[in-house]
Amino acid sequence: MAKYEVFLKGDFHKIITAVDLAVMGKSISASLEDSSYYESGDVKLAVRVYERYSYLGNNRVSLNITLLQNGQDIKFTAISSGGSSAVFFKMNTIGEENFLSTIIDTVQQFML
Repeated sequence: MAKYEVFLKGDFHKIITAVDLAVMGKSISASLEDSSYYESGDVKLAVRVYERYSYLGNNRVSLNITLLQNGQDIKFTAISSGGSSAVFFKMNTIGEENFLSTIIDTVQQFML
């Protein structure tokens, strides 16, 4: 498992669209498995679950994105998982880390 969390500034919808494009544009095997969106007053919440094939691990890895806005505060969390093929402990998490890295440059454009 690999995790990345930051606080961002900017337009909520532009951020989540940029993340969608980054994930899907940087991996030919990436797919959006499901998503959810909620808005109430000043609160906006977007959740995305992506999946792609990891050539190095010979398996599929997932990337879960949560973007939460409350007023002007925007929190971004990305967690990747599934890259290990070991039974009792994690080995070879490179696929997870690589999948997570596909969005870092895009997200950093919106950092405080």
